[in-house]
Order: sequence, then structure tokens, then C-alpha cells
Amino acid sequence: MKNVQYALIASLLISSVCTLQSCKEDDKKEETPVPEEVVVETIEYKTFEKEHIAFGSGLKQTVEKTFTLHPTSKNIDNIKMFVILDCPDGDCNAWDVYANIKVKDKKADKWYEIGRYITPYGIDNSAVEKGFEIDVTDFKSLLSGDVELRARIETWGADGWNLTVNFEVTTGVPDYQYSAVTDVLMYDQWSTSGVPYGVDHSKDLTKNITIPSTSEETVLRTIISGWGHATPVDPDGRPCAEWCYRTHQIKLNDVATFDHVLSPLGCADNPVKNQAGNWTTDRAGWCPGMAVPVRTNTLDKSFAGHTVSFEYDYQDWVADGGNTSGNAGSYYATSCFVIVKSNSPIDPAVVSE
Repeated sequence: MKNVQYALIASLLISSVCTLQSCKEDDKKEETPVPEEVVVETIEYKTFEKEHIAFGSGLKQTVEKTFTLHPTSKNIDNIKMFVILDCPDGDCNAWDVYANIKVKDKKADKWYEIGRYITPYGIDNSAVEKGFEIDVTDFKSLLSGDVELRARIETWGADGWNLTVNFEVTTGVPDYQYSAVTDVLMYDQWSTSGVPYGVDHSKDLTKNITIPSTSEETVLRTIISGWGHATPVDPDGRPCAEWCYRTHQIKLNDVATFDHVLSPLGCADNPVKNQAGNWTTDRAGWCPGMAVPVRTNTLDKSFAGHTVSFEYDYQDWVADGGNTSGNAGSYYATSCFVIVKSNSPIDPAVVSE
């Protein structure tokens, strides 16, 4: 009988040991994985290098090339783009002209404007240490691996510019690991291919934007600059659209939600000084020898998972057909993109007519 009791006790002890071991194994399975270690550093990537952009026989105003940038878009805190302008053989083009850099969205087969700038009158921009700085983090989903870039300068001389474009990628843990971008408006090919101002036109300024339900933050990124010297002039003698100060609006669901005020930027304080032209006089929201401002607007979180009507509404003004420069027309070169962000993989918003 004692032998039977001893065997029963031994069996219970073994069972308890096995149960404890099983618990330990279960605990191991439930342990939180060790977070990925993220190294915070800034890495420079060179793209266009003293690329000669000019106008004339055998010359190009637009250059497209493929470059290898950061291998992944994950753990990217920010991406800065720097635009450097040198004078070919010491002789820069005399005029302040429209210019931009675009990246190709290979899936959509479209070119997206990531930065716009205006060249200085007749000098380089070496007064700015690294060149014109533009934050392009919104396009990080497209700025990794093999990337196609397009550089354009609307110059009309054989001298033109030598263009260098560098990127600085700073790693870290961003607020949102994933993002996706879609075009809303892209009237930005040239200064005069923008939206005609003060006259009837056929440009489509209304869209429907369907925002993924998983979007934790949704922003609109807009760049706008005015061109032309159309009349009637404002009471202070300023013609449109380069010189006349205006406030344009983004309407969401027919409600004026964001104002874009094209007011003076203080051109005379530009560090790119002593330009060979009329560089100190304030334009409407831009200056010669400077990057054109990026206007970022964050949508209310309640829009996630819904379709929102969008309209870009230019302030009312009626052109009378005259001008102060001999060049007819008034235009707003305008690009607008919708960027959705999340800490899980996310598809772009859907933009429709």
C-alpha cells in the first residue's frame, strides 16, 4: 500500500514540474519582442551634379535621370532636398525664372512636383550654404531605392545654369512609419501652364478625395506662384498675378477650410543678395533666388474613411485684357497633393473627378 502511495506522490510531483515547465514556455511565447534598434543619423545622397540646363541647339531645359537613394522608406524622420545653382563658365542666365524638381510615381506613371524654386538674376546661390532647402518628407514613399527625377528650369538662354541636387535623409522613429501620396492638382509644368487668372478657363479645380479609413493623419501639400502683369492693376499699382496680393482658399465639402495668403515674403532680406535685376521688390508669395514656399494643411481626422469634395478657389478678380509688360495673360502655377499617414502599411487616397 505504501508503495502505491509513493508512486502516486511521485507522479503528482512530475506532473507539477511539467506544468511549471509548460508555464515557463508559455511565458516565453508571450514575451514582447525586442524593438528594432534605430540608429539616428543623417545620410547624404547626391543626384544631379552640375547638370547644365539651358536653351538652344543641343541643350535641354528638362533633364531626367535615375539615381539610387536610401534603401528603405521605413524609420525615416525627414528628407531634405538641397538645390545648388552654379554659373556655367562664370556667366549665369540673366533672368529670374520658374524651375522645379519632380519625382516619378512609377505605379501611377506620373511626375510629382516635390519642390519649386525661382532662379536668381544672373548670379549663383552660393550665399546659401547647402543651396535652397526644401523639405520633401511627404514623398518618402517614392524617394527610396532606384528613383527617377526630373529637373526643369524655364531658361531661354544658352548660358543657363549648372544644377546640383542633393538629398539628406535623417533616420529615426517618425510619428508615422508609412505614408502614401496622390496628386490632386498638377498645373505646374511651366509658369504659363498654370491656371489662368481672371478669365474663363477649362482647368478642373474640383475633385473628390476618398481617404483610407486607416489614415491616422491626412495632409494637403500645395505650391503656388503667380506669373504675368495683367491689368487692371491694384490700387497700389500692382498687376496680376506676379505682383497682386491675393488670398485663395481650399474648400472641403463646400466649406472654406484653408486660406493660402500670397503676401510679401521680404525679398530684400533674401541671403542671395546683389542679384543683377529687380530682386528686392516683393512678389505675391515668392522671391527671385528662393524656394517657393510649401503650404501644408492637415485635415480633420473625422475625414478618414470618407469621400471629401475638394475645390481650389482663387480670389475673385476679372482681367480686362491689358498688361504692363507686353506679355498677355495671368497665371497661377499650382500643384496640390494629398498625403495619408499611418503606422501600418497604407494605400494612397483615391482622387476622382
